[in-house]
Amino acid sequence: MDTIFVDTFYWVALINPQDDWHKKVLKFSQSLGDVHLVTTEEVLGEVLAFYSKSGLKMKQRAIKLIESILNNERVTVVEQSHQSFLLGFALYQQRLDKGYSLTDCISMNTMKNLGINSVLSHDKHFTQEGLVILFDDTTTK
Repeated sequence: MDTIFVDTFYWVALINPQDDWHKKVLKFSQSLGDVHLVTTEEVLGEVLAFYSKSGLKMKQRAIKLIESILNNERVTVVEQSHQSFLLGFALYQQRLDKGYSLTDCISMNTMKNLGINSVLSHDKHFTQEGLVILFDDTTTK
């Protein structure tokens, strides 16, 4: 079974019909097949933060999404820890020339630690670390 990391981009686009990537992400999600997904609590926190000012309907969708992720056997949610924060912060400090967020750094470390090379993201920062993004500018929206 293949394992793919899931970035904030994917979860955000999945539940928002107004998102430019929604149709492509939805189509991809319906064709995943026998794939195990991995994400982090930090990523889920970013999803909630993204929708925090989007009104009641989108907040409710975000809550339902997070609940479904937490209850899905095919998704592993890596817990936050002081160690993951410190390692993410260290990578952040090492990449001051990049536009990485702390969550990006934690995600990259998680992928490296788990041997995951592919990420459901459009964020080119992952490619700068030698990882494969599954949505890019050549992907038809």
